[in-house]
Amino acid sequence: MKHTIYSTLFLLALTLGACKKSFLEITPSGKVIAETTADYDLLLNSLTLGNQFMTYAQAMGDEMAAIEPYFGGTTLQQQRAFKWESTIYEREEDAPEIMYPTTALYIYNKIINEVSDSKNGSDAQKNEVKAEALAGRAWTYLQLINIFAKPYNASTASADPGFPIIREADVTMGDFPRSTVKEVYDFIIKDLQDAIPGLRPVPLHRFRMSRPAAEALLAKTYLFMGNFTEALPHLNNAMAGIAASTYPVILYDYNTAFATGPLAPVTEFGPSIPNLYNNQESLYSRQTMGDWTSLTNALLLRPETMALYGASDQRRVFTRNNPFPGGAAFPRNMAQRVAPFSPIIGMVVPDVYLMRAEVRARLNDLTGAVSDLEALRVKRMPAADASVPAPVAADRASLVKFILEERIREFAALGYRWFDMRRLSVDPEFNGTVNKQHILYTADGNISQTFTLTADRLTFKLPPKVLFENPGMQDNP
Repeated sequence: MKHTIYSTLFLLALTLGACKKSFLEITPSGKVIAETTADYDLLLNSLTLGNQFMTYAQAMGDEMAAIEPYFGGTTLQQQRAFKWESTIYEREEDAPEIMYPTTALYIYNKIINEVSDSKNGSDAQKNEVKAEALAGRAWTYLQLINIFAKPYNASTASADPGFPIIREADVTMGDFPRSTVKEVYDFIIKDLQDAIPGLRPVPLHRFRMSRPAAEALLAKTYLFMGNFTEALPHLNNAMAGIAASTYPVILYDYNTAFATGPLAPVTEFGPSIPNLYNNQESLYSRQTMGDWTSLTNALLLRPETMALYGASDQRRVFTRNNPFPGGAAFPRNMAQRVAPFSPIIGMVVPDVYLMRAEVRARLNDLTGAVSDLEALRVKRMPAADASVPAPVAADRASLVKFILEERIREFAALGYRWFDMRRLSVDPEFNGTVNKQHILYTADGNISQTFTLTADRLTFKLPPKVLFENPGMQDNP
């Protein structure tokens, strides 16, 4: 991983000023050396941190189908991802799933290790900047461990290969042993526990980490571990922080927002979604590229996914049932997700509602779960249709399944389902909710090919370029 990670980071080091005074006694002309607390604070505004282009999880969700002739015109990487093939990248290709997160790690580690000794800042200011970097590092590692390692299983996590834990901003590092899955999760939890007390209770800006966002992230970490009891108090804290925030973090009301509200007008590209910085449903703004939204017709919401939406569900506005820029409707009632072009993958308010609903249901607080679920649904459809059906609301297993389906309705084609599939695959109670087939349809709706998901393919193999440059590193099966 040495070249793949740190050849990129070396360029960042020059830009961000990784050179220390013992190496270079003067500040080079045209270079920015982080010296003051304000300098380190500004590093947290870097667009490099906001753009985390990890796109292939979108193609691997079980809510998706593909259709010809469009599928044949996609890249080889995109086709391999949808087919759940073992190899996505060729040896000479850089993997965004490695490049962008590890670049972010360099920045976070630089801040964590150096800001305490920075100039012209109070201890409180330094601690706050460090806390944001710790929480940002935790978010980054939660992505990496859920791409390049097996789903968390308490009985095997201490032995399952995880991802290298990198604590230093050092471009000369060359040894990256893989920590275990448990070690990485423990690392994430500790970073968040250390960070939360020092974070702002009210967001400074949705691009920056706040206490409610970090609480939600810690809850998500426990959710991915199947530890619902530990997740619940952090979800409660996150929800309380959202409710009390004087900075706007809300649920948009789709019943009105598309007509004259903040998501108007609706065009052929879907609702007019605010950018990364202004989307009020975003609690912590990180985005990826929408490989399968807006302009491409290759990947669609499968018939079973579209059947989950009621006729009055306003989330249908995010879909289109005919190809871009025009043509006959897709067969079998399939539809394309047209927006957002750049899915937000940080922490979003709807996810917090749905996580708490699921955790409450799993812990047998059915009334609380229904309350959270309906608080979201009433913003997505007319109030008359938002109620959870009584037989579902009264039965724990049915309610959990309904919430999992609500997550599909809310986040279809945005990559969220892939992470749910991973955690559900090791859930003895609900692993049957994971669909293990991808279907490629012909233009007239016949089945052309079927691809089957195996347990190994719930984990990305390490990119060949990384393995070539680190011959001692163990690959995933």
